[in-house]
Amino acid sequence: MVQKEKPGGVKYVIEAKFVVEGVVEKHDVIGAIFGQTEGLFPKKLELRELQKSGKIGRIDIILRSEKDRTTGKIIVPSSLDRVETAIIAAAMETIDRVGPCEAKVQIERILDVREEKRRRIVERAKELIREWVVKETQDLEKLLEEVAKEDRVAQPTQYGPERLTASPDVDKCDELIIVEGRADVINMLRSGYGGVIALEGVKVPKTIIELTRSKVTTAFLDGDRGGDLILKELLQVARPTYVARAPRGKGVEDLTPEEIKEALANRMPVEEVILLERVSDIGRSLRGTLEAVLLSRDGGELMRVPVSELVERLREAEGVYAVVFDGIVTGRLLEVARERGVKMLIAERIAEGVEPPEEVRVRTFKSLGLV
Repeated sequence: MVQKEKPGGVKYVIEAKFVVEGVVEKHDVIGAIFGQTEGLFPKKLELRELQKSGKIGRIDIILRSEKDRTTGKIIVPSSLDRVETAIIAAAMETIDRVGPCEAKVQIERILDVREEKRRRIVERAKELIREWVVKETQDLEKLLEEVAKEDRVAQPTQYGPERLTASPDVDKCDELIIVEGRADVINMLRSGYGGVIALEGVKVPKTIIELTRSKVTTAFLDGDRGGDLILKELLQVARPTYVARAPRGKGVEDLTPEEIKEALANRMPVEEVILLERVSDIGRSLRGTLEAVLLSRDGGELMRVPVSELVERLREAEGVYAVVFDGIVTGRLLEVARERGVKMLIAERIAEGVEPPEEVRVRTFKSLGLV
């Protein structure tokens, strides 16, 4: 059945959960909703008629099947009034079968969209007032405080037999940030970061090698060719725990505190960085083939399949760490990847509106510079 998109004047959203004693698909649930509520009320309150008039929007179904049982959620947007919306919700609870299987539907809540919008407006208004007051009250006293704060910033010192530029607290920190040079250390200190030490050149000092063995370390390198070369050298002689990069074309010494925070938040485990070198070659070879390659943790190829078969083959595969494929990352694929313990998906693009779970890192060919 062709359904209209959500109407522009949605007032309420009905949210229901369901349990089906068997394996069914989304179209089975949709069919049950329309079929088993038909004839209960006058024609003007039948779901088909309400969708034609735009008073009921697109019905979304989220489901999951395992162990011969299907559970999920039904989301129905409504521009009807409160009473009519409640009647539609109550009618949905009369559904007792989906296809040939027994089923039970229970309404979880009816969300008043307008009330939610009002709440967000009020909260945003409060934020705007707070920001306004802060800006209006920035006076000479605050400026003097900023100057005093700058004067209190810790000064870099020298560490190890190579006399590497570092923050004074390197010995006390269990986790360190390794940067390229003195200017990077100074900018990190000004931005409020401690536990920082510089490589001071392309050749990795022995002190840095020893620190990567005894502490959790993040190699935070410039986003240029020099950073690329230093990373290759570092991976050959040492093993940092994570790798972070400045935005392409920028150095760590030039970053704002916000840019530093974002770069460190996006740091990658070193195993993934090493894997991505292998992934880059595979990604280039896959473009335009509509094929997928399943990889193990060490980058070894487990199997190569058509993208059309990827979801089903992934359900059966063992030991898959990453998948590289010439296609689109969908919600269904992400769900299967999470269930099977896949840590990374690399694809042409991500479907609109899809939010990857925390357990699965998603990268596109473009983000890896493959297009």
